[in-house]
Amino acid sequence: MGAIALGVAGILLGWGALAPAAQAQAAYGSYIGIGASVGLTEGSENEGSSAGGVISVRYRLLEIPVSLRTQVLISEQTAIVPTVSYDFPITWDLDGYLGAGVAFPLDAGDTDTSPIGNETSFVLQPGVDYALPDSDLVIFGNAIIAFDAYEESGDTAAAIQAGVGLQF
Repeated sequence: MGAIALGVAGILLGWGALAPAAQAQAAYGSYIGIGASVGLTEGSENEGSSAGGVISVRYRLLEIPVSLRTQVLISEQTAIVPTVSYDFPITWDLDGYLGAGVAFPLDAGDTDTSPIGNETSFVLQPGVDYALPDSDLVIFGNAIIAFDAYEESGDTAAAIQAGVGLQF
């Protein structure tokens, strides 16, 4: 009789095989952040690399591991880069993601370049988000790879971004 009571108590308290296994989930929360952006590539002679600031926004869809992201790269030329990303948990506080989207330089074709070129282009964006424990802060870092991103040469551009965001 005591063994049955102990077994029932264990089930009610979540002990045993019926308890769900703990799983890491994508770091919770949408955020807006600021940071730095550095271009790693150059186009032709008049299309150099640039560095500047970044404003980053992530809106996390709560039911599925997908986020809508936008980065505004501010430099010699400003570029807006909206992407849709697939998010995957690495730990409780760390997400990895891979996004795809389009880079829109505000003055496409201008000889001034953003960190990701001077032409509208398809982009891939791998990155990570780290939610600081017991805080609303997120540290983010990513790369943007823009294909056919320079008007003169048609070369691929790459840039890295990093910064700090505030969850909302």
